[in-house]
Amino acid sequence: MGQRKAPKDGDRKVGRRALLIGGTVAAAGSAVLARDELARLWWRVPGVEKPRKEGEVDYIDARWVAASDANWRMADRPDDYGIDMVIIHVTQGSFDSAVKVFQDPEHGAAAHYIVRKDGHITQMIRELDVAYHAGNRDYNERSVGIEHEGFVDRPQDLTDEMYEASARLTARICARYDIPVDREHIIGHVEVPGTDHTDPGKHWDWDRYMKLVRAARTAPA
Repeated sequence: MGQRKAPKDGDRKVGRRALLIGGTVAAAGSAVLARDELARLWWRVPGVEKPRKEGEVDYIDARWVAASDANWRMADRPDDYGIDMVIIHVTQGSFDSAVKVFQDPEHGAAAHYIVRKDGHITQMIRELDVAYHAGNRDYNERSVGIEHEGFVDRPQDLTDEMYEASARLTARICARYDIPVDREHIIGHVEVPGTDHTDPGKHWDWDRYMKLVRAARTAPA
């Protein structure tokens, strides 16, 4: 995560093609593209909002604490943006500090979930919405971000409880969106193109984590 501000993920602009639907100059392919673009944008019109339940979580074992709405963008995933990735982060700070900065509208970034050292999971952004966590717009739109309490240079922060709770969470996300359980689709923040982050760091045990995710993915719900 880091303590510096991350660039905000600005709103998608309505393209010229979206303004030419039904026009004689729009080819069939362009009309399909325009329709798809407008489907992503209709609920940004003032007074239009997708129905939501306050405090609702996507993962049954999570507790809801809302992030500042300046640190995420309303969407209707996976209908508008398909979800095919989970991105693993380490907070570079305490659980409480991560919650605090994700609630700060000046911070400019937040993840969907934070996993505490004791395995407690807090959800701060709905999975259907785009969280500003990856530092890459395309990856933000395609992914669910999970933060983990601790520091990348402190292997003792990566507890058994944290690994196990996070693996169960990731397994449920992968099941929900039919995401393959492999290292092409479950990645670290360091692997996101165009970013300078190093998390989850060299002490994150990917072999152990992936084994836990696969076990949780095949376990009875």
